[in-house]
Amino acid sequence: MSFDNIFREYDIRGIYEKDLNETSVKVIGYALGQKMKELGVTSVTIGYDARLSAKELRKWLLSGLNKVSGLSLYDIGLVPTPVGYFSVYADYFDANIMITGSHNPKEYNGFKITIKKDSFFGDDLQNLKDKVNEIILSGEKIDDNAACKNFDIITYYKNYYVKEFWHLRYLKIPFVIDCANGAMGTALMPILQELEIDAHVLYHIPDGNFPNHHPDPSEKENLQDVISYINSGKAKLGFGFDGDGDRIAVITPKRNIKGDELAYLYSLNMEHPKVLGEVKCSQVMYDEIAKVGEVFMGKTGHSNIKKMMKELGVDLAAEVSGHIFFKERYFGFDDALYAMMRVLELVQKGFDLDAELDKMPKVYSTDEIKIHVDEESKFKIVEKFKQAIKNKECDLPEILNIIEIDGIRIQFEDGWALVRASNTTPVIVTRFEAKSENLLEEIKNKILHIIQNKATIL
Repeated sequence: MSFDNIFREYDIRGIYEKDLNETSVKVIGYALGQKMKELGVTSVTIGYDARLSAKELRKWLLSGLNKVSGLSLYDIGLVPTPVGYFSVYADYFDANIMITGSHNPKEYNGFKITIKKDSFFGDDLQNLKDKVNEIILSGEKIDDNAACKNFDIITYYKNYYVKEFWHLRYLKIPFVIDCANGAMGTALMPILQELEIDAHVLYHIPDGNFPNHHPDPSEKENLQDVISYINSGKAKLGFGFDGDGDRIAVITPKRNIKGDELAYLYSLNMEHPKVLGEVKCSQVMYDEIAKVGEVFMGKTGHSNIKKMMKELGVDLAAEVSGHIFFKERYFGFDDALYAMMRVLELVQKGFDLDAELDKMPKVYSTDEIKIHVDEESKFKIVEKFKQAIKNKECDLPEILNIIEIDGIRIQFEDGWALVRASNTTPVIVTRFEAKSENLLEEIKNKILHIIQNKATIL
């Protein structure tokens, strides 16, 4: 039986019992443990989110890891993914494995892996896949052995926050937080209590059934409770978290602030910031931050971004979807709770978030428009689309520049379009921006028509 499809670009992800079962997970643990030993790892933390399958996967994963001698394994319990990262980046342990399905439907789960402050992704995951297949073919037996030590990393994480954000103690700004019954409540509540911040918190108790709404703050329907609370006049600021706490949504009376807009707001409170954006970020963000600092464009994906941040020495990075990475005053990984605290800092200092964004040049943009295709054909369709653009087989406004960092970003005089294949789902992702609504519709409709033609031909 092949488990190749669960080894994605950034992590391991699949459906519990179908893709992630006793056979595959035990062997993943064993193969990963061997790789960690090769890299000099001696201590590993294992955490998990609110998924109902988490504890069973934990048992199987530990069994595989325990087959490798010389690894000290520590269970850090039900925690947000950034707390798992913290256990490594703050120099407590060598490596971390988070058992998490992030914002996927509840039957999904997976593994996000960090080794010595680097994401384990891309070619490393493909090589791990080959090793897993080799072990499965050999028929090597892996006994049940979930032995590990417990470690209370949440207390260390809380103490760090209390020290770093002591100036927010007794904050009187009314705001609302939606934890979506994900893992965030386990870290959020102790920090709010210690700092004596009186926020209105929704759904902080972890529940893998997600009884109130799906844990994906990038979809507007999942933010309705926050929006309703703000519309009632009880608060002027709200936050939403995803299932494992590495993505944030920020809501005001006027807008749902996207990740690229957050990057601009954060830059206002930084001295000559070096900021990394992804290919989906607004051109306005790049242009406005360039007036006060330096900007860079990179690939989508938390693993790609963390790697590029280290290479460029940037202070801040952002994805439109709400992954925010602070190196200034933090460790350089995506942590939605830290992103929230830095927003609260801005408001405490007197920044009016809506007013600042209103000052930016007016543009019209779409959210991500996703075109569902077969997993096997998505990259082929994007390649055919690229060739059509380069060969000018289309009736588009004059193209000023083509960027092929991740898919293709086409720049026109008064707008741009992005077409890329998702690395995590069977979709082609598009996004469009222009200085007028008419141009936006023109670019969008023509680009989508070309994609549809290429998909039909394939």
